[in-house]
Formats: sequence, C-alpha cells, structure tokens
Amino acid sequence: MLLGTLLVLFLAGAAPASAHAALRASDPEDGSVVRTAPAHITLTFTESVGLLEDSFRIYGPDNRRVHMEEPEHAAGAADTARAALPRDLDEGTYTVAWRVVSADSHPVSGAFTFSIGKPSPTPPAAPQDHAEHPVTKSLYDTGRYLAYIAAALLIGTAAFAALCRPPDTGPLRAPLLFGWWTLLVTTAALLVLRSPYEKGASPATALDVSAFPDTLSGRPGMALLARVLLLLTAALLLPVLRHRTLRTRVTAGAAFSVGLALTWASAEHASAGIQVPVAMTSSVLHLLAMAAWLGGLTALLLTLHRAKTPPPYDTVARFSRLAFTSVTVLVLTGAYQSWRGLGSWSALTGTAYGRTLAVKLAATVFLLLAAALSRRWTALLARPAVAEERVPALVGASGPPPEPRTTHVTTAPPEAVGPEAVHRRALRRSVLAEVVVAVAVLLVTTVLTGTLPSRAEAEAAKAPAPQVAGLPGAQALTVPYDTGTPGGSGTVQLTMDPGRVGENGLQAVVFGPQGALSFVPELRVTFTLPSKDVGPIDAGLTDRGGYWATNDLTLPLEGAWTMKLTVRVSDIDQVTVERGVRIGR
Repeated sequence: MLLGTLLVLFLAGAAPASAHAALRASDPEDGSVVRTAPAHITLTFTESVGLLEDSFRIYGPDNRRVHMEEPEHAAGAADTARAALPRDLDEGTYTVAWRVVSADSHPVSGAFTFSIGKPSPTPPAAPQDHAEHPVTKSLYDTGRYLAYIAAALLIGTAAFAALCRPPDTGPLRAPLLFGWWTLLVTTAALLVLRSPYEKGASPATALDVSAFPDTLSGRPGMALLARVLLLLTAALLLPVLRHRTLRTRVTAGAAFSVGLALTWASAEHASAGIQVPVAMTSSVLHLLAMAAWLGGLTALLLTLHRAKTPPPYDTVARFSRLAFTSVTVLVLTGAYQSWRGLGSWSALTGTAYGRTLAVKLAATVFLLLAAALSRRWTALLARPAVAEERVPALVGASGPPPEPRTTHVTTAPPEAVGPEAVHRRALRRSVLAEVVVAVAVLLVTTVLTGTLPSRAEAEAAKAPAPQVAGLPGAQALTVPYDTGTPGGSGTVQLTMDPGRVGENGLQAVVFGPQGALSFVPELRVTFTLPSKDVGPIDAGLTDRGGYWATNDLTLPLEGAWTMKLTVRVSDIDQVTVERGVRIGR
C-alpha cells in the first residue's frame, strides 16, 4: 500500500530537479566578441560530465547550423567539454547550445552566444533544446525511487533474517522476492530508458538498439548493467548458499550488498567533486546503514504481524542493536555528506539543497523519536515475571531430611499475559510509525539526490558571466481549452523559438483538468496574419510521444499573427481557441 501511494505521488508530478553539474566557465565567454574565429568551443563544469554525440549545436548569424567534429574532453579533463570549430566562420553572432550528462547521471543543458568581429544586428536563436522529456523524466524518476525502496527492502530484510535470527522466517520470503524482482525490473527499465533520458527524447525511442553502445560506454549505464548482473548472479548462487554455513551466507550477503551500494555510489554525485574516495566510501556505508535500518524495520513489522509465533525478546533486542549501529553510521556519514554538499552554514537556509536537507534532518529526528519509543516497549517486553517455587525434597528411607531448596523458575503467570500483550501491540504500532516516517525520509532523500548541491551552486555563481538556462528568444504561451464535456478541459503549454520572422520551432504539451499530463488524439496549430492576408499556415505538429512538436514552422512576415489552436480530446469532441502572437525581427 505504501509503495502504491508513493507511485501515485511520483507520477502525479514531482518538482523538476536540478542536475548536479553546473557550467562554471566557457571559452569564448558568454556575450564576448573575439577578433578571429576560435579553434574550439570549451566548457568547464563544476564536476565531471559525460558527452553525447550531439553535445554541441552551434548556429551561425544566418540561423544555419554549423557542422562540428565530435565533442571530447579538453586535455583529458573530465569536467570539460570541447568541440573543434570550422576555420571559415563568418563574421557575426553565434549561438551555442550544449547538452552533457552530469557525473551523478542527470542530463544538463543550456546555451550562450559569442560574436566574431562584431555582433549581428539580430542574434541567431537555435531550436529549443528540452533539458528533459516530461514523460521520459517521469518514468525514469519513478524507476529511481522504486529502485531505492526495493534495495532497502531487499538488503534490510536479508540483514534482519541473518543477524536478528527470528524463529519464523516465513513472513520474510515475500519482501525478499518483491525487493529482488522490483529492483531487477526497475534497473532493467532504467537501463533501457537511459538513452532517451540523456537526450531528452521520447520513451518511444528507448528500444533503439543503436543507442545501447553509447549508453553502456557511460558511467551511469555501466553501473546499471553491473546492478543487473549482480542481481542475476545472486539468484544463481542462492540455491548453492542455502547449504552453506551461516558465516558463509552472511559473508556472501555482505559482499552482494556492498556491490549493490557501489552501483549507486559510482553513478551519483559522490563520484564527482572533492574527496571522491572518501565520499564514495561514505555513500556506500550510508546506503547500507539506511537499508539495514529502514528495510529491517519493514521486516520486523511483518514478523510482528504475520509470524506464526511472536518473535522472542532476543530477536527484537538484536534488531534494536542493529538499528542503533545503523543510526550511528547514518549520523556520521550524513554529517560528512552534508558538509560536502553544503559548503557553508548559510547554505542550509539559502539554497534549495540546504532547505531539502533540513527537511530530511527534521524527518530523521522524528524517526529517531519513534525508534526510542520502540526501544521502550522492547525493554518492557524483557521483564518476565519471576515466581519463586519451593521444591520439597524427597524424604529418604534413613537419615535426616536434607535442607529445603529454593528454585527460581521464570514463568509467565496469568496476570502477566495481559501486560505482555499490551506491550506487543504498542511495539507494533511504534514500529509501524517508524516505517511511515522512514518512507518520508526516503522520499526526501531521493529528492535530495536530484538537487544541485550548494557547494556546486556557489562555484557556478563565480562564473565570469551569467549562464543562460535556456536558449534565447523563445516565447512561452499557456492556452486554456474546454470542450464542454467531462474531462475535456485543461491547458496547452506552447514554446515557440525564436519567435521571430523566419524558421521557428514549436513545442506543445497538453495538460488535463487536474494539471496532469494528458494524451490527446490530435493537436493542430495554424497561424494567420490578417493585416497582410497571409495564412492560415499549418504548423504541422507531430506527436513525439507525450508532446507535440515541429522544427519547420516558417513565418515570413513580422506583425500581429493570430494563432488558432485545435484540441481534439476524443473522436467527436474538439475545441478551437484563438490567441494573438507578436512576431518580430
């Protein structure tokens, strides 16, 4: 039920997350004027980045694309991207659109301009580069969240079974299988979606076989493949390990868990920035401690509710010690990672990363309070009643009778059964509360992994020129529509760039009544210039798998154009809405 709720929340629309790599500097600089054409375009980022085949797109003063060589890292520096320029570039302003993959696996993109000789009267504008496809991003983020939860459930349940040794392990088989299968399926899905996620393309392109070599050549793709191989290897070795000693099984499980944790640490922001070896070690320990604590909590909750016989005090006490050790590791590694990500105390309240971290810390405090309550009920369960019984000695046939002996027998008299049942019910409730708060902590943690660290944000702010988040000159419009039928209302968000005379790109995303992404059978946009009796010009939008787009809309004259938007929500229901659009030079 909790997993289903999480899935609904994520698909309903999480806030977009910033990638962890930020552009620190560019050569030539944004807005600069150089005397002669540079030999290369070089970008420097706050951390190492992966390059795509289409990492650079450069448009000249005539709005035509400049053909370039394949991008590479400058002088082997992993935090740079460089592409050679042709030698015969004309005078004027050039727009550079770039797109790379951050070391933590998130794609990041942007644009800037520079001029050769002198600026052009009208700077060129390239077709807008979407940093992320909305459908692909939703699917990929959902896969990441489910993978985190599945890993915690798998590792935590296995640790609980091996270290806490409950007498009845039957209730633990379901979460183990669920965690393994969920982690395998979500990881395979992430591997398939990796290429369209990096390129900002539709999920319909996910099965393009030609893209897999590029996916597997990058660090995130290799990490996902390694995770799949680890899970398959574990499934093959499990029948063999069942007949081994407990020590052998625990050792194999520990090695498997560390390997899984490394597939995250090697593709997250721990693998970039300062003190990488220490950061990766801290990240692995942090993830394992989180899984042992939060996944173990779920295993304990299932054991308390579904075991044929209630778990003895020893089992609960062992988990209490395991949880205490896990919390200690979490506090130490979390403090280090917070310092590494924040960089300063002021960033705790002055940046998105700091505020998200503060929410996580607050949720963790509540979790610790719930854990303290569980320890209290566990301690009460450890107080068995002691009944003192006097055992009479047998009288022998001869000789004096021996001294009477007193034997202490631990029993559970009728009057103690009631309090014990109350304590067990209270323990179940407190553990359930821990699980609920733990889910919230996992939610905030996944958001935190997709938020630009404050230290990197501060480094990016030191760039000599402001960085352009998107491509210049784009017009954004939001057009409401209502067919008058149930479910037939919503909005269409359109982006047209450069929004000037000449060739334009047009992208449109349709949202339903509740603001959720909506798929419609047809979306048509036409443009008319009444003052010159021009049009209608059909934009020719095509369905790109979640959004509609074209790169071939040509508006030949400046003026006040009328945009006519037709949305068809079913075979018979459609509506046409008009909106004025100003097109200049």
